[in-house]
Amino acid sequence: MISDSKLILLTNDDGIRSPGLWAAAHALEPLGFVVVAAPREQSSGAGRSLPAQSEGRIHEEQAQINGESWTVHAIDGTPAQAVQHALLELVPRKPDLVVSGINYGENVGSGVTISGTVGATLEAASFGVPALAVSLETDKIYHRSYSDEVDFATAAHFTRYFAKRLLALSLPRDVDVLKVEVPSDATSATPWRMTRLSRQRYYEPQKPEREKFSDRGPIDYNREIDHAGLEPDSDVQALISRVVSVTPLSLDLTSRVDFGEMTRLLQNGK
Repeated sequence: MISDSKLILLTNDDGIRSPGLWAAAHALEPLGFVVVAAPREQSSGAGRSLPAQSEGRIHEEQAQINGESWTVHAIDGTPAQAVQHALLELVPRKPDLVVSGINYGENVGSGVTISGTVGATLEAASFGVPALAVSLETDKIYHRSYSDEVDFATAAHFTRYFAKRLLALSLPRDVDVLKVEVPSDATSATPWRMTRLSRQRYYEPQKPEREKFSDRGPIDYNREIDHAGLEPDSDVQALISRVVSVTPLSLDLTSRVDFGEMTRLLQNGK
């Protein structure tokens, strides 16, 4: 059965209990055989990290998806580590697609490398597997929650749409990941457009309030948008315009500077 179907690996960074993960599972089930491997614990903000202290234990659990019982896998590790364990130990062959999401909260701007949702897809891409990262814009209070107040139906629609397209084509050279951001008020009829990453932070870190350094002082964050300096073709602008943002990402982080110009600058200082 698996050999005759498209093979999809589904993960996320919110953890195996996330309703967003299961909304994606329901959406992807008609497209092929879906293997679920996600962090056992909430792992938002883990990026593509591979901490040495992660134990890597794999816990098999049962989940009901579209009337069927699935064996799913909770990984003691980060989203990127969940992808590694799945690709090395769980899937019978190289997947046709890795999907990460659906995330509570948008992942836009210069902070996407912090995102465990995006980090999981970058790890998949490093194995040569095309990947899709899907996030739903939500209020900050939901970012680390498993709230059932968030409606994932529209984000699930776009997850299925773009997953189906990626399964049917070969991505162009230098496109390793497709990052999709769904506005909170979007419907299945909401248009989408191609975007680039904004250079803005979007989530601005906040200085801890404490009396001494030995006090507990986690760094919080708030949304802060410089509307005057916002790029018109960016993922942030797309969300502000209430359209779905679709950003192609590359593993190649090399600056698009002219190498000759950069060499002369470093040699001559001008």
